[in-house]
Amino acid sequence: MPARLSQAWTSSSAREGYRHFRLILQGGRGNERWVELEPLLQRGLRLRVTCQELKTSSQWLSGWQPLPPSDD
Repeated sequence: MPARLSQAWTSSSAREGYRHFRLILQGGRGNERWVELEPLLQRGLRLRVTCQELKTSSQWLSGWQPLPPSDD
């Protein structure tokens, strides 16, 4: 994982009800690296994700991506 990660991330599915996140903190070493993400619309809620998961393009996309219209 590069030392400098994107500050903005979009989840492919809702996590805790949110899809757009910003990078708050990163830590760990080697295969144990992780990041803490915070939803843009809910300050204080933290989601810890492994860097391995963050690299999986089917789960996370770098940047804030447009979302398809909701079926609600």
